[in-house]
Amino acid sequence: AWYVPCLASLETLQELCRKENLRCKSIGITNKSLKSYEVEYLCDYKVEEGKAYYLVKWKGWPESSNTWEPQKHLNCPLILQNFLRDKKEYLSRVRGGKAMKVRNRVKTLKPAIAEYIVKKAKQRIALQRWKEELNRKKNHKAMILVENTVDLEGPPLDFYYINEYKPAPGINVLNGITTGCECADCPAEKCCPKEAGFILAYNKRKKLKIQPGLPIYECNSYCRCGPDCPNRIVQKGTPYSLCIFRTNNGRGWGVKTLQKIKTNSFVMEYVGEVITSEEAERRGQLYDNQGNTYLFDLDYDSDEFTVDAARYGNVSHFVNHSCDPNLQVFNVFIDNLDLRLPRIALFSTRTIKAGEELTFDYQMKGSIDLTSDSAEGLSPSKKRIRTVCKCGAVCCRGYLN
Repeated sequence: AWYVPCLASLETLQELCRKENLRCKSIGITNKSLKSYEVEYLCDYKVEEGKAYYLVKWKGWPESSNTWEPQKHLNCPLILQNFLRDKKEYLSRVRGGKAMKVRNRVKTLKPAIAEYIVKKAKQRIALQRWKEELNRKKNHKAMILVENTVDLEGPPLDFYYINEYKPAPGINVLNGITTGCECADCPAEKCCPKEAGFILAYNKRKKLKIQPGLPIYECNSYCRCGPDCPNRIVQKGTPYSLCIFRTNNGRGWGVKTLQKIKTNSFVMEYVGEVITSEEAERRGQLYDNQGNTYLFDLDYDSDEFTVDAARYGNVSHFVNHSCDPNLQVFNVFIDNLDLRLPRIALFSTRTIKAGEELTFDYQMKGSIDLTSDSAEGLSPSKKRIRTVCKCGAVCCRGYLN
């Protein structure tokens, strides 16, 4: 039998069942639950005979079931708070960002205000579901948050979170490893980096100690050492809680750290779909017509393969460019010694404060060629068109390429 995952939320499925008067025990629609009501969001406001009423969208019920309810019936202080804040935000934007007092004597909301409030509520729910989805799919302990206080943009419609490379048909990203080191306490004379002809990339505090351009060889799944080995850093995933946020200067989505990051610390991997350079050229032309691309050449040893993070990727998909970056790209080899297929790791170049945006320079050595991109957020790509840089750094070159 074939099984197709359902992309609809539980509430959407419940709405469909209730609209068609169907029962479905597996999603909680029973005779008993048909009498249960929970506020999902508030749509409108009015005052009649001195009493305030709110138009309620009920969770798991179609919009045709919306009802006007007096405020005393609403046991949802956070939802009510969001309604009032969205109302104030809309009025403030209409006045060009100037602060203003919201009058409580308004008896009805203008349709434009109510429409904005509903869109904002739906966006809030969609971003919350996206955040939950990202945290279900990630394979590291740190949290991923999502934030948009800038516009009404919701989650990207054609983006799928992955934790590691997704090879295109015919590409093997796991080959070349049959044995590992025999160290009881890495690093030793015969540890993985030395076997490859390089020095250990990390110091005793598990911070990077090599220069950009040099590769990182970590211990692999065949090694005798355990998970606490000091030469297992990138393979454990990002240790920092990060936030995908909407930028306020036209760069689309960006990523900021929620924790302080020390210098030379591993932050995240850049992952996506691994394709041939020929396929990358074909896709690049299509992406140029759409105004965006996320192509990253794996050119450590050759220019045979490219990582395309347009549809498949992780948090790094949303990291923006800067001419004064706080992240640096390094090539990493763990369970694959094929020099054509390094893993791409981003390390901090300096101390990064909590709340600061994460960026890297698309032209830095050991990184990529670059770039064409969309207003939806900048990411690595092949060099195609001259793109204006919006990083805002003092040393900004003016263009990404």
